[in-house]
Amino acid sequence: MKNKPTQTAQFKGQNIDLLTPIHTDLDYLERVSQNWEQVVGVKSQVELPEVLVVTSYPPRVCGIATYSQDLIATLNYKFGKSFAIKVCALESGKAKYEYPNEVNYVLTTSAQSEYIKLASDINQNDLIKVVLFQHEFGFYQKNAASFQKLIKDIKKSVILVFHTVIPKPTLELKENVIAMANACDYMVVMTKISAKVLMDDYGVDENKINVIAHGTHLVPHLSKKFLKEKYNLTDKKVLSTFGLLSAGKSIETTLDAMPAIVAKNPDVMFLVLGKTHPEVVKYEGEQYRKMLKNKVKELGIESHVRFVNSYLALPDLLEYLQLTDIYLFTTNDPNQAVSGTFAYAMSCACPIISTPIPHAKEVMTKNTGFIIDFKNSEQLAEAANRLLNDDLLRKNFSNNTLKRIVPTSWENSAVEHALLIKKVTHSTILPKYIWPPINLDHIQKMTTERGIIQFSKINHPDLKTGYTLDDNARALVALCMHFELTSEETDLPYIQTYLDFMQYCLQPQGDFLNYVDKNGKFTSQNQEENLQDAIGRAIWALGFLVSKKKILPISITEKAEKTITSSLTFVHTIHSPRSISFIIKGLYYYRSVHKVEENDLLVKVLADRIYKMYLHESSSSWKWYEDSMTYANSVLPEAMLCAGIITGEKNYKAVAIESLDFLISHIFNEQGIEVISNNNWLKKGEKAEKFGEQPIDVAYTIMALSTFYETYDNAEYLHKMTIAFNWFLGMNRLHQIIYNPCTGGCYDGLEEFNVNLNQGAESTVSYLMARLTMEKHRNIIYK
Repeated sequence: MKNKPTQTAQFKGQNIDLLTPIHTDLDYLERVSQNWEQVVGVKSQVELPEVLVVTSYPPRVCGIATYSQDLIATLNYKFGKSFAIKVCALESGKAKYEYPNEVNYVLTTSAQSEYIKLASDINQNDLIKVVLFQHEFGFYQKNAASFQKLIKDIKKSVILVFHTVIPKPTLELKENVIAMANACDYMVVMTKISAKVLMDDYGVDENKINVIAHGTHLVPHLSKKFLKEKYNLTDKKVLSTFGLLSAGKSIETTLDAMPAIVAKNPDVMFLVLGKTHPEVVKYEGEQYRKMLKNKVKELGIESHVRFVNSYLALPDLLEYLQLTDIYLFTTNDPNQAVSGTFAYAMSCACPIISTPIPHAKEVMTKNTGFIIDFKNSEQLAEAANRLLNDDLLRKNFSNNTLKRIVPTSWENSAVEHALLIKKVTHSTILPKYIWPPINLDHIQKMTTERGIIQFSKINHPDLKTGYTLDDNARALVALCMHFELTSEETDLPYIQTYLDFMQYCLQPQGDFLNYVDKNGKFTSQNQEENLQDAIGRAIWALGFLVSKKKILPISITEKAEKTITSSLTFVHTIHSPRSISFIIKGLYYYRSVHKVEENDLLVKVLADRIYKMYLHESSSSWKWYEDSMTYANSVLPEAMLCAGIITGEKNYKAVAIESLDFLISHIFNEQGIEVISNNNWLKKGEKAEKFGEQPIDVAYTIMALSTFYETYDNAEYLHKMTIAFNWFLGMNRLHQIIYNPCTGGCYDGLEEFNVNLNQGAESTVSYLMARLTMEKHRNIIYK
């Protein structure tokens, strides 16, 4: 079909099937590693309060340096208008580095005098409000007393992040940690196990401890087949491990297991990714790597082991992990609380075999991998063979791993850190969420020549679920909004596709069918369900498209006009309040270019139906149209406002304001917005449930508030819109992102304890409509 979105796309000169799990937007990973001003395209005109992070920092090669860089990049990306992050880089001995601009201070940890000077410099800088230390005992091994004094001498709020928490400490170690705990405002650890050790073994006050998991990268989840071809691993079963090489990694545990693994899986390849740790090279050279290579020869497994001796760039590393079938974590250090390499592997959905460090014991379950004893090659071989020879088990482990680790994304870590900064400064620094760039990637990936696919497994379109009129109507609205904003010609084929789908669903009598299978056939669901809401959404979308007549090709708008005209012959039979509301909205938009007296009379008839429902159900304590609040609630007051504008009926407008205020009183609170649960509607006289929140209801609320703001110029509506939109970005009950900036998709809901990670059409399109609605008011919100 010429000029229409297809099921294939070009990537590096190859045709890639959009319905296979391939997504190639690694730009996201580059974006979050840039300075926030480059990402957002806005230069701050005022001096922001500063957060100073004291840490090892690139180009120093160190796990905590990488951790800090990732955290700072994401904090800037999400909150760069709230505070400025500066860095004090830690150096040891004679090592000197060329640092990026954010590094304002350097502390040579071996020089006692520099601790005193750093405390003085921090205290004299009025912009610095918080000092965040990334602590590892090895940093201050020779100057622990100087470090304690530094924390104590700083007259600013101090947060201490503990990367290692050692159980059953010696008296000296215990006194050292207690002194640090007493000198700081809050401590951060990365596992609940570490928090318990601090409380039980060190006596640290529970109220002083915050658990913020080690951050992980959101990744695009490319096709294993595609990546294995890229790295010359076609038809191989891949085991991998990565990180700065040292004896503590215990790579030999895997090598000793390899003969037993090869015996049952002759197509296996073990990848050892990473350079030798620079501190190891300094004192031991490449002795450990040479020992490993000699062992490979002794075991006769040269064709099954590949050393990648380089410090991999992040996109390359994540590709290696995504092609991995099993990730192996074999450290022999029981005191290693957390591991960035472990977290990275989980974020790439790797089934994992790990030794029992606290991080593994806390985040792994029997459904994500296997925990083995330290240095136990027999257990490793048994676990690897079981996984390699059971494709279904491996796939289930992969899916469960991803669900388990996504809540620890760097975006969620940044939210938790920002909230802690707010707490430690007693709300003098308030997190202001930066809106992500508009991204159509997932919507385009979900769209075939027929229309937008209904559901997605994680971020992979599930063609078996077919298509709906609902989703294509909403997608039509979103793409028209995007075209109005950007004038991008590439939007037009998508608009045409969604419009064609809607016309295909139109029936001779003027109604619409909703459900279409993957082959384009109408399903039995159309006979089993009430389709009035879908009909209403279709008319809303068609009216919205027609309202953009001045900017869209005439061939598109004429088709939309014919379709909506045909459908209006049916609407007299509709009594569903939400369907009526969508129809009124559609006619409201249609009227902006075509004032038809007959349509105005139709609006009056329909609005009267809702108005009478309101008069029947409302009371002094229940200002609503029904005896319960269900879904798409904000559409009702918005429709009454639109009807009031069209007809001039003041009662419609009065009811619109009154009912919107009532809705706002139930879904906005001190935490933000909590829309009515889809698990249990809010019935008159009862309390609402606090989970089962859907992106579509948040989006509809934002769009309704926008209509009210444009009508009444009340800034409170803009304020509520901002609060509601921040729900997508992490300002919600679980403090987790609902919008995935890596894929451009939106998760399907906020449940009691987790986010539903599937990124279906309804949720993704809802987010886009909300984001584009906010964009209309950017200049006012950010003035």
